[in-house]
Amino acid sequence: MKKRLLEKINNRVIIIILVIIIFSCGVFILYGTSFKDLLITSSYSTMSHKYIADILYSDKDIDDVLNRNAVLESSEVSNPDLIKVNNKKGYKLVKIKGSTYNGFLVLIYDSSKVFLATSKDLGKSGEFITSVSKREKAIIAINGGGFYDPNWSSNGSLAHGTIIKNGKIISDYQDAFRYGGFIGFTKDNKLVLGKMSNEEALKIGYRDAIEFGPFLIINGKKTKIKGNGGFGIAPRTAIGQRKDGTVMFLVINGRIPTSIGADMNDLYDIMSKYGAYNAANLDGGSSSELLINNKIINTPVAGGKNGLRSMSTFWIVKK
Repeated sequence: MKKRLLEKINNRVIIIILVIIIFSCGVFILYGTSFKDLLITSSYSTMSHKYIADILYSDKDIDDVLNRNAVLESSEVSNPDLIKVNNKKGYKLVKIKGSTYNGFLVLIYDSSKVFLATSKDLGKSGEFITSVSKREKAIIAINGGGFYDPNWSSNGSLAHGTIIKNGKIISDYQDAFRYGGFIGFTKDNKLVLGKMSNEEALKIGYRDAIEFGPFLIINGKKTKIKGNGGFGIAPRTAIGQRKDGTVMFLVINGRIPTSIGADMNDLYDIMSKYGAYNAANLDGGSSSELLINNKIINTPVAGGKNGLRSMSTFWIVKK
């Protein structure tokens, strides 16, 4: 009888010890610096999941994490005189792979073929990238900047920031992004990045531009990134240009078993490795999408048809 009682007590002790160990590991993971930084920055980056961090951590913890994970951008404007465009035709698709991500880089050799496209009813409704690509007769398309998205259920109609198309401002809705500035191509097909007013942007001679960020590389110089940059790990989209004029479209998969996603350092490393002289982050998360010849190339993670979401702006390559 005593032996059975001791066995029961021992079994209970073992179970209690295991529970304590599991609980302790959970606490260590949740409150260990690396994991805490990743969870907070990722949840605040998506915004739709920021409540997760709010539940698990104090306001002070969250502020501390966001302060030590940030992008310290330069106020320098990229110099178009340093870019020499070429007349080479075509494009090349490169598969990208890192420790936490995979994705695709498209090298577009003729920058005169790169244009900004918007939803046909900009300000009233967004549009799927597949629809935009067909209407614009594009051979390549990626998503562009961010848009007003209350409760993460908007129709993608209201693009944040200023939009310039064919040299004219066509939309100027409230800015909502603390990083970056103008991202666009001048009339001589050079990518220019810079923080500036609308008047300065028009004076520079943008033909097509949006406002977003953060900037990753300006005039060959890396933006200073503290920690993971404050955006965590997620699906990503970026745009850049080499000194020879080649335009770079980068789309990284995320939130899937084979690709968790990338942070700002990963984006810089990829764009730098492939020769970007100027580069900027575009809208990511469930907005990250790549089409080639109207075929979805990446693995979008939005809840709409084929994982696509309705959006405001797109960068496209025409024939």
